Amino acid sequence: MAFIKSNVFFTSLLILVALCGVAIGGTVHKVGDSDGWTIMSVNNYEEWSSSRTFQVGDSLVFKYNKDFHDVTEVTHNDFKLCEPSKPLARYKTGSDTIILTKPGLQHFICGFPGHCDMGQKLQIHVLPASLGPVAAPVPKLIRSRSSFSSPSPSPLASQYQTGPSPAPLSSASNSNVWIGLCFIPLLLLIILDHH
Repeated sequence: MAFIKSNVFFTSLLILVALCGVAIGGTVHKVGDSDGWTIMSVNNYEEWSSSRTFQVGDSLVFKYNKDFHDVTEVTHNDFKLCEPSKPLARYKTGSDTIILTKPGLQHFICGFPGHCDMGQKLQIHVLPASLGPVAAPVPKLIRSRSSFSSPSPSPLASQYQTGPSPAPLSSASNSNVWIGLCFIPLLLLIILDHH
């Protein structure tokens, strides 16, 4: 009986983790598509990045031969100069996944001599995390204060004014909702397993 209960618990746990991972994770972008991270003309990586939208939560996958290339994250200035000596980060495994954690420009070059100058460089613009397709909030009608204190009847149009739209959810609050939705059932599974 304990064995069956344990199997049900772990199966439920695996399904929950898989579903939450899909809900929280972003888009995976394989840099250079099937060519990967190689010495290509600068237009190819510019073209590749211009055809995609990058958002916080997405990830970049760099596939390359680690004997001949690396991935060096650099500042904007070092990107323009192809200068790898002061990296923000350096990756050398040949299969690196970099999760985009902040909005703004990010710059990657190959740190091997001459490779960046030959076009092995990537600049992307990372957008804040999206809530997905969300309809614009509809303004609500709010009774004005003057309509409550005015003893004389006024036209219907002057009794109401358009109020401010509710503030949109931030990407952080959206992530927190998903995290909460994922971990509450997880906690319940753990509690039930111990009873």
